[in-house]
Amino acid sequence: MATKPIKKVVIAGGGTSGWIAAAALTKQLGKVLDIVLVESDDIGTIGVGEATIPPMRTFHKFLGIDEQEVMRATQATFKLGISFENWGQIGDKYIHSFGITGKDFYLGEFHDFWLHGLEKGINAPFGDYCYELQAAKAGKFATSAKSKINYAYHMDATLYGLFLRKFSEDRGITRIEGKIVDVLKDQTTGGISAITLGSGQAIEGDLFIDCTGFRGLLIEKALHTGYEDWSHWLPCDSAVAVQTASTGPAVPYTRSIAHSAGWQWQIPLQHRVGNGLVFCSQYMSDEEAVKQLLDNIDGPPITKPKVIKYRTGRRRKNWNKNCIAMGLSSGFVEPLESTSIHLFMMATIRLMKLFPFGGITDEVIDEYNQQAAVELEKIRDFIILHYHVTQRDDSPFWRYCKDMEVPKTLSHRINLFKDGGRAFQSDGELFRVDSWVQVMLGQGIAPKQYHHMVKTMSDQELEKFLTGLKHSITSAVDQLPTHQEFVKHYCQAPEIKN
Repeated sequence: MATKPIKKVVIAGGGTSGWIAAAALTKQLGKVLDIVLVESDDIGTIGVGEATIPPMRTFHKFLGIDEQEVMRATQATFKLGISFENWGQIGDKYIHSFGITGKDFYLGEFHDFWLHGLEKGINAPFGDYCYELQAAKAGKFATSAKSKINYAYHMDATLYGLFLRKFSEDRGITRIEGKIVDVLKDQTTGGISAITLGSGQAIEGDLFIDCTGFRGLLIEKALHTGYEDWSHWLPCDSAVAVQTASTGPAVPYTRSIAHSAGWQWQIPLQHRVGNGLVFCSQYMSDEEAVKQLLDNIDGPPITKPKVIKYRTGRRRKNWNKNCIAMGLSSGFVEPLESTSIHLFMMATIRLMKLFPFGGITDEVIDEYNQQAAVELEKIRDFIILHYHVTQRDDSPFWRYCKDMEVPKTLSHRINLFKDGGRAFQSDGELFRVDSWVQVMLGQGIAPKQYHHMVKTMSDQELEKFLTGLKHSITSAVDQLPTHQEFVKHYCQAPEIKN
């Protein structure tokens, strides 16, 4: 397959994914492409993806976005990780932080030294050796140009979309308001030739980006690409979201609290708290979910509960003919590890790296789809890990998750860690060794062995090494201001007027 040169790109749909694509393409390629975004003012965005992960900071630097400016505009706070509660067993609690735990070594990993220390009676928790984790627990935070602290944000997703819209419009993007009522296909290639709006206007293009959400108006309804269902591994298919007034200082982490049929999130922003309940409709009704959420929030609601339905999985092709699905139209693996916005950004970067200026070829399509598939499968496995590695058997939902057959790629990683404490990060993989180890240890996997490289260190050297690390982290965290103090100093947002 080969097509004519690509000169005009049409982004169908706005929201977070549409405006991420628009911002990056306009900033980097706006001088050589005609870029148009079409969205309807009548179609709202889901707008609950308010927690992010650290690579967003790199994306912002790539676009030249000032951190303090975007944080003020989106009422953002800082995020050092996620507190997981009741996942391994009821009453358990651990933090998956964004930091590096201890120090890594060429042959082994820091957790090998930590496991050896346990045998020698050095019983400090694994998280004591992570600066970001200890800062999160203490409710403290600070950063500067020279700081190496690894962090992300909690932000208002709707305000973020508006920020990126202004960013894109300031750089010359064309925005057309209107509801898409039809998708026209080229009779020769089978690709998309234009989208038609309710006004009758037809928007032609050479390359179309589908950001129409779960509906997938272009990639699915027009091109019938197909969907690979992952609900047998990730059975939660619903969420209910509500915003509440803040009742105290914002903490620098997301809370993820497991319940009998899923989990509840709590995301503190400057001006409010985002709350939601993720659940499996086979084990909990919408009405039960709404009641359980409202019974377990801290502040008074400031919005009405909003129920969202989804199906975990992915399109069989993210790029089909001259259409690329981005955002929720490309697939969904649920918000447990806050990966959605990151995937939007990576899809845009991938497109720009492979952009078919001279015409679309099968080779470019295949490479894009292969990279996207590998990326999402690795994230999928990491999320399944949280559900499957559990001792909970108090409800049908958790018994199903505990006993379900998982992908071979995941069972391989679990067994490697169980048998010998081996953990790894493969090329291009989002989650590092630290992430895999924190979750596996946090949910109860105790490795039978560890790398004997660590036995070359004497008992005295081992104790000095571990104790020194712990003390240096404790000392550094003690000197930090509170998270609330730093936010007020660094990125305090204007007061919202009612």
